[in-house]
Amino acid sequence: MSKAPLSTPTLPDTGALQSPCLTAREAAAFLHLNEKKLYALANSREIPAARVGGKWLFPRAMLEEWLLEQAHGGALTDRLLITGSDDPLLSATVAALAPALGSDAFIAYSPTGTLAGLELLARRRASVCALHWGGVEHSAQQHATLLRRFAPHRQWALVRLGLREQGVILRRGLAVDGIGTLAAFDYRWAMRQTGAGSAHFLESALASRGFSVADCSAVATAHTEREAAALVAREDADCAPGTRGAAAEFGLGFLPLGWEAFDLALPREVVFRHLFQNLLSAFGGPAARALADRLGGYDLTPLGQVIGLD
Repeated sequence: MSKAPLSTPTLPDTGALQSPCLTAREAAAFLHLNEKKLYALANSREIPAARVGGKWLFPRAMLEEWLLEQAHGGALTDRLLITGSDDPLLSATVAALAPALGSDAFIAYSPTGTLAGLELLARRRASVCALHWGGVEHSAQQHATLLRRFAPHRQWALVRLGLREQGVILRRGLAVDGIGTLAAFDYRWAMRQTGAGSAHFLESALASRGFSVADCSAVATAHTEREAAALVAREDADCAPGTRGAAAEFGLGFLPLGWEAFDLALPREVVFRHLFQNLLSAFGGPAARALADRLGGYDLTPLGQVIGLD
C-alpha cells in the first residue's frame, strides 16, 4: 500500500512579517487578541491604528511601543523626554531634577520649537512637548486648535506650567520706543525658525502695528530661545524675539509685547506617572519659584491646570 504524501507545512508570509503595517488579522495574532476586541480598541482610539480605504491598518513599530507601555509598571515610565519650546526655567528645573533621580530614572530636555516638538510627540519620539502659540487671552482655543493638527491629539492632555512675558530681547545699551522702530530702521534681528512660538508671537505683534517680518533686517536664525539670546549677547544681532526670562538670563534688555500661556502637551497616560508629577512639583518648588522671581516675566499661578481640548 502506498503511503499518502506528506503535507507541506504552511510557512509564514515573510512579506507580511516585514511590513511596517499589519492588517487586523495580523495585528490580532501579534497581540494574541481576538479581532472583535482589536476592533473595539481601534475604534476607541486606545491602540495605534489608522483607517485606510475602509479597513484598519496597525503600524508595527507603534504596536510594539504600545505593548511595552501596557506592561506592568510601564517599560517607559522611568524616562521623560521633553521637547518643543525652549525656556530657561524649565531647563533649570530639569537640570536640577536629573541628578536627584540618579540612575533610577532619566529625564532630558531638547528644545526644537513648538511645531517641530509636536511632530516629535505625534511620532512618539518624545514624551512631552512644551508649547506656546499666541497671546494668553486666546491661548486655550489656539493651543487646542494647534494640537488638532496632529492625528494622536485625542490621546493627549494639555497641562499648564504658567504664563510668560513675551517680547523682544535687546542688546545691552539699546533703548527703543517700540517694535515699530526696530522694524522700520536698520536694526539686526536674530529671527526664530518657522514653527517657533516666539516667531508666531512676533509676526502677530508686527502685523497689529502695520509691519511684517519682511520689514525687519534678519542677520541670523536661532533655533532655540536661548540661542537667540546668546546671539544678541555676543552682539551678532541687535534684537531677537523671546521672553523676558531669556533676556534676563543673559543680562540683556527687553521690550515687552504681551503675555502668553506656556503649556505641556503629553499622552494622557503620562500625566499621572510619578516622573511627570515630580517635574511639576519641582517646577513649582521653592528653588524654581525663586529663579522665576529673579528672571522676571513668569506667573506660576496656573501651574498644573489641565486645559480642555474640546
